[in-house]
Amino acid sequence: MIPDFITGSSNGEADTVMVSHPPFYSRHGLYFILLINLTGRRQTGNGRFFMNCDSTHPLKYYLAPMEGLTTYVFRRAYHKYFGGIDKYFTPFIANRSLSSRERNELLPEHNVGMRLVPQILTNRADEFLEIAGQAADYGYDTVNLNLGCPSGTVTAKKRGAGFLEFPEELKIFLDTVYERCPIKVSIKTRIGVRDIGEWEQLLKLYAGYPMEELIVHPRLQKEFYTGRPHRDAFRRAKEQLSVPLCYNGDIVSPESLASLLKELPSVDTVMIGRGVLQYPYLPGQLKSGAVSGSAENSLSTLRAFHGELLEGYREIMSGDLPTLHKMKDFWTFFSCGFESPERYLKKIRKAVKIADYQAAVNELFQACGYRPFTLAGRV
Repeated sequence: MIPDFITGSSNGEADTVMVSHPPFYSRHGLYFILLINLTGRRQTGNGRFFMNCDSTHPLKYYLAPMEGLTTYVFRRAYHKYFGGIDKYFTPFIANRSLSSRERNELLPEHNVGMRLVPQILTNRADEFLEIAGQAADYGYDTVNLNLGCPSGTVTAKKRGAGFLEFPEELKIFLDTVYERCPIKVSIKTRIGVRDIGEWEQLLKLYAGYPMEELIVHPRLQKEFYTGRPHRDAFRRAKEQLSVPLCYNGDIVSPESLASLLKELPSVDTVMIGRGVLQYPYLPGQLKSGAVSGSAENSLSTLRAFHGELLEGYREIMSGDLPTLHKMKDFWTFFSCGFESPERYLKKIRKAVKIADYQAAVNELFQACGYRPFTLAGRV
């Protein structure tokens, strides 16, 4: 049975066709329906999922930087096994001296074949410029300013989304950065700290700079990741700014992307974070508009990806416990793709040796049904 939100007849336009693929995982009765407008215009209506098929301006997908998770080890393995990402961002760099960890994030040999943008977290223009200069030395042509991190430990130091509370200081910072930075600068931002009304002032401020791109997570700092994003704030940015825009926030499934494009059909670039970790296949399948392979083949690919991720962290971390701490963090997300994984997750979380961890992971892979993504199921 096809999920209700993608049922219904065609909208009657002569240049629209509907292509129905067979169930990706028939045990769940899932179907992937793709409506393609042959003129390249993305359609909206009836709550169905529409893909922009304009070959010159396809929908672009970015991987959100997630501290401690989307490191170069993760990006390298993800790019090899899944792909579908047009632009990657490093977890934030906050040290002008560049720690060994931060330097490893930037090394070109750790990011082969990827479009990578280093992200910088600071409220000091001189520090930003120094880090940007070092990024330029590594061959990068763009850096990203983090004005979006809502973490209390970050905002308490007037960094990330906390910097938004001081618009006069932020203006002085941006004046200096855009006047002196040797490479292009994009910004990732929240829409304010405490009140939605702050967004209008921020838009007026942002309008004064030739930013490479503005990535908008339409929530306030105080909201962290709760509640529904204020999508109208993105619409306001589209109306008032002439810079390229990217939408970020709560894109965790084809259904959630369909909802976004129905409400904001002008969106042409999206940044995905949790959705990628929960369903690694998601960007590639959204981008191609096709569902390929069986659940068994998908599980085999996920196992190979997991194995490479584990070995990558074993190579750079000292001992079993630090490596396991890192890998257990991923299972908070990976587990979303499996049916009834709780029993096996307990074993994974209790493991204190790599061998025990691997045995628990193998049990989960063998015992739990895997669904690479769902159109209307758990996310």
